[in-house]
Amino acid sequence: MENLISLVNKIQRACTALGDHGEASALPTLWDSLPSIAVVGGQSSGKSSVLESVVGKDFLPRGSGIVTRRPLVLQLHKIDEGSREYAEFLHLPRKRFTDFAAVRREIQDETDRETGRSKQISSVPIHLSIYSPNVVNLTLVDLPGLTKVAVEGQPESIVQDIENMVRAYIEKPNCIILAISPANQDLATSDAIKISREVDPTGERTLGVLTKIDLMDKGTDAVDMLEGKSYRLKFPWVGVVNRSQADINKNVDMIAARRREREYFSSTPEYKHLAHRMGSEHLAKMLSKHLEVVIKSKIPGIQSLVNKTIAELESELSRLGKPIAADAGGKMYSIMEICRLFDQIYKEHLDGIRPGGDKIYNVFDNQLPAALKRLQFDKQLSMENIRKLITEADGYQPHLIAPEQGYRRLIESSVVSIRGPAEAAVDAVHGLLKDLVHKAISETIELKQYPALRVEVSNAAIESLDRMKDTSKKATLQLVDMECSYLTVDFFRKLPQDVDKGGNPTHSIFDRYNDSYLRRIGSTVLSYVNMVCASLRNSIPKSIVYCQVREAKRSLLDHFFTELGKLEQKQLSSLLNEDPAVMERRAAIAKRLELYRSAQAEIDAVAWSK
Repeated sequence: MENLISLVNKIQRACTALGDHGEASALPTLWDSLPSIAVVGGQSSGKSSVLESVVGKDFLPRGSGIVTRRPLVLQLHKIDEGSREYAEFLHLPRKRFTDFAAVRREIQDETDRETGRSKQISSVPIHLSIYSPNVVNLTLVDLPGLTKVAVEGQPESIVQDIENMVRAYIEKPNCIILAISPANQDLATSDAIKISREVDPTGERTLGVLTKIDLMDKGTDAVDMLEGKSYRLKFPWVGVVNRSQADINKNVDMIAARRREREYFSSTPEYKHLAHRMGSEHLAKMLSKHLEVVIKSKIPGIQSLVNKTIAELESELSRLGKPIAADAGGKMYSIMEICRLFDQIYKEHLDGIRPGGDKIYNVFDNQLPAALKRLQFDKQLSMENIRKLITEADGYQPHLIAPEQGYRRLIESSVVSIRGPAEAAVDAVHGLLKDLVHKAISETIELKQYPALRVEVSNAAIESLDRMKDTSKKATLQLVDMECSYLTVDFFRKLPQDVDKGGNPTHSIFDRYNDSYLRRIGSTVLSYVNMVCASLRNSIPKSIVYCQVREAKRSLLDHFFTELGKLEQKQLSSLLNEDPAVMERRAAIAKRLELYRSAQAEIDAVAWSK
């Protein structure tokens, strides 16, 4: 039993050290899954005296009004007989208190540090561990006493504030409620019973304690209450007799007080038959035994939570990345490996494994054809424009057989307009490739770890794409210029010859350029330009893919790698200057993961040994 509760205490201490502890929270933690005992009672119900009796030491602040103004998480650890008793606070690590009067002062001082020297309350718990051979292994949470009215110096909301704080603890399904009620008051008015009944109507989690039995009016007793006749709980009521104020003033020690308590129950006729399950010693043993039973029943749920949390922590730790290497070679390797991961993600976008690459195909299949269609060559080859260019091409003398120069100028003026859509296609693909860089940067988890490297990789990739765009634009426009500089003669040779095409040289130049003749020229030129356009519609995407997409897959970071090899260790370190928040988060996750793995191993060992 002691090993099981010691394990829970150990895990709870580790939880508190890492911040996964019992301050009221909506977030489930390992602490929340570990059973503990919350001590609930009204003001002046004897709650503090019960706790001191269980511990066997005077260590709690005393006084009138609200004395407990912050939750006190009290962990009791049984040590070997003959060992010296001591106490430790979580907020004062490595400082041992052997004077329990100093423990009381520190509780008061730490409360004041959080709330000020006022009568305010705070939900931030104080964590205290007591090591003694005279205690049983136990975890108790002492909560502020419930009250019905606010006194001077307290806000009107304090009554509800205290109740909300108490509820936040005792509503947790793994919380055991230790309800303290004075025997010299009607149970119907007990604050502890009232709130316990609301959160635990079946009494499955509630243990009842009657205090001040010795202070009841003469002729009355608490037998009906202790036997569960006045108010039945699933577990038997325990009666305690606390030290009187006179005993406290005389510093009567707990050993003597416990002896008097035993004598009281064994010598009082009304309680003699119940003496075996009365008193603070029995209460401590009963709480420890009950806690062990509850812990055993909760182990499967605890294991499930621990396993789930470990998986989540491992996933987050993986996302945060590994710590930075110390030497230059390690730094260089880390940078190259991160860049490789980025490059792989970028390629996956282009190859369709990840989304985005399909937009490039859309440029070729929709945007480029639509842009070419908008050129409307037939409108460029209007009668007026054809007549003008044919006439200008003849110069001072008319052509003899066919207006070759006119044809060339008409074709050139039409084909050269394809440069616009070609250039636009290059720019559109460049924009998409840049977008994919930003996508790949954001999807490379390792780059989030190093902001400076992320910026450098992004800049290097964009600069590389800019160079590729320039090369692609030059090559793609050359395709258009090639069509302008050399016409496909076979196309014209295959056209049907018309002997009248040149007209009668005896007629004036204006008669020879009649509408029918010009229409034939326009139709011929349009057919040729459409043929060229269809050819470029296929070759422009090839040029763009070859110069931009293919090169982006092959050598996006080549220039960056070349420059990287010239950097010194200090410059490499600057690239791996990690975000301090990420470093802190990784360290915190690593510590928490270590805690949960240790808890997993120990809980599994206990589970297998059952």
